[in-house]
Amino acid sequence: MFTGIIEEVGRIQRLGGGSLTIAAREVLKDVHVGDSIAVNGICLTVTSFDARHFTADVMPETVRRTSLDGLRQGSPVNLERALQLGGRLGGHIVSGHIDGTGTIRAFRDEKNAILMTVEAEPSILQGIVEKGSVALDGISLTVAEVTDHDFTVSLIPHTREVTNLGSRKQGDAINIENDVIGKYVAKMLGSAYGTAEDAGHAGGLSKDFLVRNGFFI
Repeated sequence: MFTGIIEEVGRIQRLGGGSLTIAAREVLKDVHVGDSIAVNGICLTVTSFDARHFTADVMPETVRRTSLDGLRQGSPVNLERALQLGGRLGGHIVSGHIDGTGTIRAFRDEKNAILMTVEAEPSILQGIVEKGSVALDGISLTVAEVTDHDFTVSLIPHTREVTNLGSRKQGDAINIENDVIGKYVAKMLGSAYGTAEDAGHAGGLSKDFLVRNGFFI
């Protein structure tokens, strides 16, 4: 579990053969084999490390669902260690399980902020809510606007300075993780995975189910 507050930007040293190696500093301070580190928002397990690098295995499903296939040696990646209980939750609850990728369509200046617009599939957009939270390449961000084909987030200069967004450009693919709480609510209501009637029959929530059980008059 993560918070979406990036600790450092690492660099890809090697990618291929079902694993990747990343050069890093901050996230290695207390690392152990088996630890989880979010790499561009993707929860990966450390399989080996030394003083300046760590290696993680990458499953084919991870490659299919994320933008990893577009990375090359030297690519900057956002890194975050798993949340420690008792620490501050500075962003929002991020699982590190990517829902899919979007495409950066535009950057627009707005005084001291930059508006970044990301195009995404309808299956992802239905889980994105204006003023809600979304993780992009593992960065916890607030949604400023949603349309039927894209959404926009507002970036402060600090975010671009301490993450890989400073080097991102129009047309780049970016990893998207929707708010996990919203996904569970959608599943229970049947709005994202079939109809409300299907959800009721499957033990989930629907209006008919609630009426049958006395919750509506």
